[in-house]
Amino acid sequence: MAASTVASPLCTWLVAACMSVSCERDGAAKRPASCGFSRRRRRRLPVPECSRGGGGSASSFGLVSSCLAFEPCSEFYSSRAASSLGFFGESGFASLFGSRNRQMNRRQRRLNRAPGSGEVMAVAVQAAPEFVTKKKPVTKQRRVVVTGMGVVTPLGHDVDTFYNNLLEGVSGISEIETFDCSEFPTRIAGEIKSFSTDGWISPKLSKRMDKFMLYMLTAGKKALADGGITEDVMNELDKTRSGVLIGSAMGGMKVFNDAIEALRISYRKMNPFCVPFATTNMGSAMLAMDLGWMGPNYSISTACATSNFCILNAANHIIRGEADVMLCGGSDAAIIPIGLGGFVACRALSQRNDDPTKASRPWDMNRDGFVMGEGAGVLLLEELEHAKERGADIYAEFLGGSFTCDAHHITEPRPDGVGIILCIENALAQAGVSKEDVNYINAHATSTMAGDIMEYQALTRCFGKNTELRVNSTKSMIGHLLGAAGAVEAVAAVQAIRTGWVHPNVNLESPADGVDTSVLVGPTKERVDVKVALSNSFGFGGHNSSILFAPYK
Repeated sequence: MAASTVASPLCTWLVAACMSVSCERDGAAKRPASCGFSRRRRRRLPVPECSRGGGGSASSFGLVSSCLAFEPCSEFYSSRAASSLGFFGESGFASLFGSRNRQMNRRQRRLNRAPGSGEVMAVAVQAAPEFVTKKKPVTKQRRVVVTGMGVVTPLGHDVDTFYNNLLEGVSGISEIETFDCSEFPTRIAGEIKSFSTDGWISPKLSKRMDKFMLYMLTAGKKALADGGITEDVMNELDKTRSGVLIGSAMGGMKVFNDAIEALRISYRKMNPFCVPFATTNMGSAMLAMDLGWMGPNYSISTACATSNFCILNAANHIIRGEADVMLCGGSDAAIIPIGLGGFVACRALSQRNDDPTKASRPWDMNRDGFVMGEGAGVLLLEELEHAKERGADIYAEFLGGSFTCDAHHITEPRPDGVGIILCIENALAQAGVSKEDVNYINAHATSTMAGDIMEYQALTRCFGKNTELRVNSTKSMIGHLLGAAGAVEAVAAVQAIRTGWVHPNVNLESPADGVDTSVLVGPTKERVDVKVALSNSFGFGGHNSSILFAPYK
């Protein structure tokens, strides 16, 4: 390596300091005596002989370069000269960084004394050893499988009941009964009519928690039970490698709203749990506390794409070896006056109040907005070998997924659909799946005017005219569960893999312009041998997400 390449500001400083040691006496002899000025004259370093001979520059950089061109002086090899450098000794750093007025004792003066006047010592600067990056050993990627599922939905609170109702085309959308909404232009929703936490959550916590947390904890524990995580299995789990990643788009809106109402009277009336139980992360935290799971634990909130973000990130924790077991998904309970009123103000909701079961109609010409829903969906993801070791039933394999951002508008999708297309293509590439292998898609399709068409066009561009492809929308029967939508729809995708049946698209009576119904599931369930299932979720803010499942082989 060339000397000029080796030289650095630090090396320059070191050599200059060493030169000053040997040349100090000679330079001092040539300087005139002090004339009584109190100001100290600036000291100049003499140009060493080796520099003169080599024609090097007197600059500090030239000093290093020219000295490197010659062999070290003879004194460099003597132990006395080496000690006279004094650089790494007690006074070495002091001479560089300390005070120049520091008094030296007799021993230090003797060590720092040059061997002879006018003799120059050179320092051999060696190149630093080249840093070699060690490559990470190639290891087999850890596979992720689904071994349990739990749901709380308008169509049932266990997976089999929920999916059987979907297959039969049953609608869970009805008039809102929780509060008086007679003054609202929208008075329908996918509302959960009967729900009990008995056997899942203590009565004390049930009274304090927001419904989104009650739904989440119940669905999470049901996923554990469905996955065969009994008390004995739980005791054998490494809890430091077991985590919870369940998100929410809206959080504890009811708890927070009640606190605001109490504050109108006095702050003394406020629930002390109103802040922690309103935050979106607290559901995951409470579930982990209940289970004693100390692995990755947090929540993600990306509006209606929340669940997919949580599922993919949970899978990544397992793939990276940070966890063996993860509960993941989403939960929301926003069917309250402030939630309904907010979406009404956005002009996003259907107003088909006279016929609730017909209100959610993805891809239909007469759609007039989405229908709010509520509930929770949780998947138990597990590392394959871990699942096999404990003899778990494997429902499906998680292949991968991707996220993108439209970077376009708060609520509207990009007109060109580029964000959705990029998301799907990235998901396929990340999972190592060809587009021909995908033969079932659970679409985001919310029954909005712009969103349905943009997603349909993106799917057409990504998959072309694949005659085997079947597409449906779970929201046509349960409405839009917001942050929980992706998880509940992932459960539907896994159930399609397990049962070989895909549920119908209800209310698709007059397809919108440009919609070819040949790829859309009809009004009744269809038999499909699912090779790869894709589930899309998109959220306000331009958040796009796609995840992929396949039968375990």
